Amino acid sequence: MQQQAQRIELNAEKRTVMGKQVKQLRAQGWIPGVMYGRHFTPVPLQFEERELAQVIERAKGAQLIGIKIKGESQTEMAILREVQRDPILHTVLHVDLQQVKMTERIRAEVPLELVGESPIVASRVGILLHGIASVEVECLPGDLVNAIEVDLSRLTELDQAIYVRDLVPPPGVEILTDPDEMIVRVMQPEEEEIEEAVPEVVEVEIIRESRRKEQEEEE
Repeated sequence: MQQQAQRIELNAEKRTVMGKQVKQLRAQGWIPGVMYGRHFTPVPLQFEERELAQVIERAKGAQLIGIKIKGESQTEMAILREVQRDPILHTVLHVDLQQVKMTERIRAEVPLELVGESPIVASRVGILLHGIASVEVECLPGDLVNAIEVDLSRLTELDQAIYVRDLVPPPGVEILTDPDEMIVRVMQPEEEEIEEAVPEVVEVEIIRESRRKEQEEEE
């Protein structure tokens, strides 16, 4: 059963340090970011590194985040759009947040969660071939879910597959991804692989980890 995405809170401060000086900001334990929105003037922000890391870990998928900006009385609702990481150390360099209105529909990537077990895979007659790991959806922010489940137990024969068209979206959620996109398929393993073939369950995460170098001039 799909569960609605739970709200997470994240403290932030308005950022005055820009460009090349953000290196000093990171050295002090702060991560730069920006929050933007359709009816919202982009605001440069900074986040405490440890707290931000915890929120990123929790916000796997399209989850609402309540951004509490120091000095502001109103908490802004947002979703995490992009996390830029160092290509070698994988440390967070910058985050992008999209401010949302609870009464306006948004588009987001929602991960697919594989549940159950295919009997033909369990018996090692077949192995799982994985396709896409997430789908694009459109809905009100309050209707976002942590993940959409994919039941593997329905795969009982070789060459059976589950496509996007087979998904049952939660109430209020419209799936925009091509319905003919494959999610999983049962394939016959090569003869020499049968003894060691085991299904591989892919852990999905909607957060895009950019491998590109950080742009020194951010705004």
